Amino acid sequence: MAKLLSCVLGPRLYRIYRERDSGRPQSSVPGTPAAVATSPTESWESYYQPRALEKHADSILALASVLWSISYYSSPLAFFYLYRKGYLCMSKVVPFSHYAGTLLLLLAGVACLRGIGRWTNPHYIQFITILEETHRNNSPENKKQLSTYNFDFKSWPVDFHWKEPSSWKDTQHGLSHKGVSLLRTEPLHRGTADNFLNRVKKLPCQIASYLVAHTLGRRMLYPGSVYLLQKALMPMLLQGQARLVEEFNGRRAKLVACDGNEIDTMFIDRRGMSESQGQKLVICCEGNAGFYEVGCLSTPLEAGYSVLGWNHPGFAGSTGVPFPQNEANAMDVVIQYAIHRLNFQPQDIILYAWSIGGFTETLVTRTVRQHLNLNNAEQLCRYQGPVLLIRRTKDEIITTTVPDDIMSNRGNNLLLKLLQHRYPKIMGEESLRVVRQWLEASSQLEEASVYSRWEVDEDWCVSVLRSYQTEHGGDFPWSVGDDISEDGQRQLALFLARKHLHNFEATHCTPLPPHEFQIPWKL
Repeated sequence: MAKLLSCVLGPRLYRIYRERDSGRPQSSVPGTPAAVATSPTESWESYYQPRALEKHADSILALASVLWSISYYSSPLAFFYLYRKGYLCMSKVVPFSHYAGTLLLLLAGVACLRGIGRWTNPHYIQFITILEETHRNNSPENKKQLSTYNFDFKSWPVDFHWKEPSSWKDTQHGLSHKGVSLLRTEPLHRGTADNFLNRVKKLPCQIASYLVAHTLGRRMLYPGSVYLLQKALMPMLLQGQARLVEEFNGRRAKLVACDGNEIDTMFIDRRGMSESQGQKLVICCEGNAGFYEVGCLSTPLEAGYSVLGWNHPGFAGSTGVPFPQNEANAMDVVIQYAIHRLNFQPQDIILYAWSIGGFTETLVTRTVRQHLNLNNAEQLCRYQGPVLLIRRTKDEIITTTVPDDIMSNRGNNLLLKLLQHRYPKIMGEESLRVVRQWLEASSQLEEASVYSRWEVDEDWCVSVLRSYQTEHGGDFPWSVGDDISEDGQRQLALFLARKHLHNFEATHCTPLPPHEFQIPWKL
């Protein structure tokens, strides 16, 4: 009976991974049935095959889940309609609660029938036994056997916690249970100090902004967190996970951030390969509708690097909601995991982000500024390491006019703010004008024309920068350029712009080809 209860309450099993030309390894967990033999000619891709009772019960519960999600999103309109019709009164609500209770009992019965279907399936019995044993003893051997299954990630055992002893020494001085440090936008002052009356006047707008940000706004900025979209993409996500696990020996892991959110990650280790790129780890940060299963992870992976992908809070297997502070906390535990568990040195870690700053323009400024502002430029300026920006010349998302207007691409502002912060003496008015001319070039030929017009001597630029670095160190901002002529400042500005930004002729959602993936320039 205990096993039957486990089957009723257990997670949904999606897939049983298989290696090429072989069946799934035999289980060594005590109490599990022998692995079911498979034909040598059977495809190495294998979805879990539920029995009829489990299959039909799963369909009913999945439909109920979708209907509940639709009713949740439409609840404001439904409540307004019911209120106008006079249905929100005790005489109407009590019978409705009886109907709702009956429906919940029926769904509970369907869940029990699904459990019975699982109980009669030897594949599920073997899986649930391994899962329970792994929760009791999270040993490498048990975890290896569990990794041959793809199931509801909520039941996946925790692999790394932000408070682990190996990382606690570093984190206890740098963050608290509230999260990692995050830049906040300075309040706007309009000439007079806010008094109590002004704050009261602003209160309705602030409440409206909060409600928009935590309901419609968050889902517009991060459509990947919408349950209905995830449900529609589920077959594609399962296929993407299968490819990473079965073709590239990917290792899935659950990380717990300091805010309690569970982060779904996938690691592909290339350090044992002959290519030198495998010694570098590329951590991939997906866009606002991206998932590591089908996102930008494939570019560094095909280029031969070790790769660590992760899903935003609220995306696929990750829990929580993708607000800026939660994003920062998730990124922190991913970095800690890479350093303390995967044993990569910080200098061997590369951050690769897609669509950072690609927000929709439909929200009011107050809402974005107060609740959904990621402060991309400010956060980037705090970073002291090498940076390479990839500007898509036909980007239709982060341009403020039309895709062909390359000067409206917000990547230009990111580059200019970065260079102005790091090299303020070089980036004067004349240097900014020249760099904007270079940014306006829409082809490699036009770029080369602007570059040659100002006769940039790259060897001289490198020698000036290295001389300053040797004398003053590498911490930004630099004061180099103060005693250099205006022509020299123009040359340095163009040289630095070319080293920090690379053009890629494509639209926003076109995957970056592996040959376009480059390591950022550094002296």
